[in-house]
Amino acid sequence: MAPRTIPELLLNRVGATPDAPAFLYPEGRDWKTLTWRDVLSRVREIAGGLLASGLKPGACVAIASSTRVEWAIADLAIGCAGGATATIYPSSTEEDTEFILKDSGAPVVFVENAALAKKVLKCRGALPDLRHVVVVDAPDSLPEGATPLAALEALGRTWDAAHPGAFESAAAAVKAEDLAAVIYTSGTTGRPKGVELPNSCWMFQASAVETTQTIGFSDLQFLWLPLAHVFGKMCLTLGVQMGFPTAIDGRLDRIGENMAALSPTFVCAVPRIFQQARAKVIRKALAEGGVKAAIFKWAVDVGLAVVRRRQAGRPVGLLLEAKYRAADRLVFSKIRARFGTRLKFFFCGSVALPRGLSDFFSACGIVVCEGYGLTESAAMTFFNRPWANRVGTVGTILPGMDVKTADDGEVLLRGPGLLRGYRGLPDDTAAAIDAEGWFHTGDVGTLDADGFLAITDRKKDLVKTSSGKYVAPARVEGRLMLETSLIANAIFHGEGRNYGTALLALSDEELRAWAQANDLEDVPHGELVKNERLLALLRRHVEKVNEGLAPHEAVRKFAVLPRELSVATGELTPSMKVRRKVVEERYKPLLDALYAER
Repeated sequence: MAPRTIPELLLNRVGATPDAPAFLYPEGRDWKTLTWRDVLSRVREIAGGLLASGLKPGACVAIASSTRVEWAIADLAIGCAGGATATIYPSSTEEDTEFILKDSGAPVVFVENAALAKKVLKCRGALPDLRHVVVVDAPDSLPEGATPLAALEALGRTWDAAHPGAFESAAAAVKAEDLAAVIYTSGTTGRPKGVELPNSCWMFQASAVETTQTIGFSDLQFLWLPLAHVFGKMCLTLGVQMGFPTAIDGRLDRIGENMAALSPTFVCAVPRIFQQARAKVIRKALAEGGVKAAIFKWAVDVGLAVVRRRQAGRPVGLLLEAKYRAADRLVFSKIRARFGTRLKFFFCGSVALPRGLSDFFSACGIVVCEGYGLTESAAMTFFNRPWANRVGTVGTILPGMDVKTADDGEVLLRGPGLLRGYRGLPDDTAAAIDAEGWFHTGDVGTLDADGFLAITDRKKDLVKTSSGKYVAPARVEGRLMLETSLIANAIFHGEGRNYGTALLALSDEELRAWAQANDLEDVPHGELVKNERLLALLRRHVEKVNEGLAPHEAVRKFAVLPRELSVATGELTPSMKVRRKVVEERYKPLLDALYAER
């Protein structure tokens, strides 16, 4: 019988392949390996510690940590002890951290380090349910009220020895309908909501993905995504289901180095990573100048010509095929080597991938399969298969799920891979899931005859101009960011206005490179964005983008923000989505000036 719960899934996995590698994790400059047997041993200790501490069935246990192997082990241990994981981003504000701990009622929270322990302990007076703050990287001296993870594990070993069979009983007592996780949305529009996802939801999804035969036991996943985000947690569950090993390291500055060292076969990512990678490749190639820069430009043109012919179903032709083989030998093979020697494909989700980015990587011989899902559908509901990758769509639906579009184009989902509700918010749950069981995603899209879904935009983000015409901001923003790597984020505006404008946040790294090339390396970011040469360059880029847009979509004016958007300032979510309302409110004077009469 197929496993019904995550604890059952883990125990089955250990029984089937106990000595196969489960997780790889960095230790200094080296990578260490845990087998599935090793994982169960650590899970048993932590689960025993939780049970010895009085964890009740169905209770939430929170995790506030960056992406690391201890996150995965703690998550599995919480499930085996009969609890549910509540997620907190380590970058969350004190206010959001306190809210999540209070809303989840967590009696225990795992935190990564002493700094996060202090953040939690500052609000402990408002958290009557919280009894234990467990620190993963525990220094010799911890704040009062905090406990080292090693101490919890030692407690678990003692408890397990004194209660033979109790761990297995706790794991077996978990039911399919029991809560497995409360994933708190990253809050692009307001306070996070707790999305309740039962064991059955994760089991359905993992099993459905396995039936597509896209990933298998022999694969190696590299996982850097935030595990507090549903996309990251979904990646963990797939590994347990299919038995492939996962290399875990959430340090963004090590992604390229790690991929080259590990040679993974697949990686899940978000569009910003592809944007940054493309920018680095182009900048490095053009900086070499002369013949090398000319060869790079020629190769990209050849590669894009091949990609467009293939997408149109036209033959490449002998001459173009010969040129592509030369371009691959001279340029593209070197680009692919940066991602290791075994990469089969990337999965891309979270926000829409601009078409030009996808085409660039396809030209390089790198397959990027875009997918679609929400926190409410455990991350992956649609995805393109590597052998059936229809660019411009998010692929076809998982077997076992249903989809339709409403009269206004909103995508509706129904099936076993959905939330059971929003925690403590019955009215929000009723508004999202109608009487027939259809979940209203809030996304607008179209389905083609083969079942491939194309997402247009978020329904609430669609902009209606004063002329009554609608604009999908993501379409315009994606083209601006693709036009020049200088633009890290673009925010289109035009609701109720007679023309469109944009706020442009520039990449600090790309801006530094431009400054160095223009003898302005000592000028700070805030001053550089006012430079007339830079503004003239950006105007040319915006005008080029406008040539491919309808008049009501065009960006007539723009303003450059004084700094790059970041998670730390609250302008980006941890999954790199723009908090549109936060940015528009923070820079309202700049927006208003774009519409001021001259």
